[in-house]
Amino acid sequence: MRTPGTLAAMAMLAATLAVPPGAEAGEPRANQLFGAMPRAGSGPAAPIGSYAAGCLAGAVQLPESGPTWQAMRLSRNRHWGHPETIAFVERLSREATRHGWPGLYVGDISQPRGGPMTSGHASHQTGLDVDIWMLPPRRLNLTRAEREQISSVSVRSEDQRSLTRHWTPAHMQILRAAALDPAVDRIFVAAAVKIEMCRTAGTDRAWLQKIRPFYGHNTHFHVRLRCPAGARDCVPQRPTVAELSNGTDGCDDTLMWWVTDYLEDLRRPPDPNAPRPRTARDLVMADLPAACADVLSSD
Repeated sequence: MRTPGTLAAMAMLAATLAVPPGAEAGEPRANQLFGAMPRAGSGPAAPIGSYAAGCLAGAVQLPESGPTWQAMRLSRNRHWGHPETIAFVERLSREATRHGWPGLYVGDISQPRGGPMTSGHASHQTGLDVDIWMLPPRRLNLTRAEREQISSVSVRSEDQRSLTRHWTPAHMQILRAAALDPAVDRIFVAAAVKIEMCRTAGTDRAWLQKIRPFYGHNTHFHVRLRCPAGARDCVPQRPTVAELSNGTDGCDDTLMWWVTDYLEDLRRPPDPNAPRPRTARDLVMADLPAACADVLSSD
């Protein structure tokens, strides 16, 4: 039987991954159109639509290297974001140095004009999502080739229930700093990470509300920023973290669902007769806000 907490977790899953109904078959996929854009369009910065069905006008590119960060996997051309996202990355990378790291290795943000990606993410479409590697930087002068070759580390065990030796107190402090940043809406981590943070946070716990368990986040944590002030075409995520947590720190039965029912669901063989679920890579332009066509065609 699903508990209220389980239902809340399922609602979060649906809200994060759901994409709108598709248009006529045979139309060009939006991810191919946006993925072909090598640079940002003109105009002021504006996130348009939702995190999983939107685009980004006036994107800013994170410099490949900075005093406290390096952008990884440069060949993907996915280090474009809203200016507030770029500022957040720089801010958090400086904070990381207070906890013994040289800075941060930064994964995907968005494509030059946002939109659905040709591979990987369902979200990262409006320039307000950023992936931060769990690997503490070894050095911040990696070559382009090295950034393609090295990989992050998994802080979650294979059975998904516990942490590996790669998890450190510094991870905890950096995630806490990110959660305390007022620009941040929520942070996705492996369920085992959230469980450990709940166990060791002590009495200062309100910030834990923003730390959300979600599959696929064992080698990086995913920071999602709020819609910036004045961004009238930006669609906030619902339900909010406060609604999901019901005013608590989120260390409840919703969290435990991720290492009980969810894992059991994963072990069940898929129904061969079930229709293929629709993903962000199936979106066509008609699925996105009308303004995204202007973003795609801008100089």
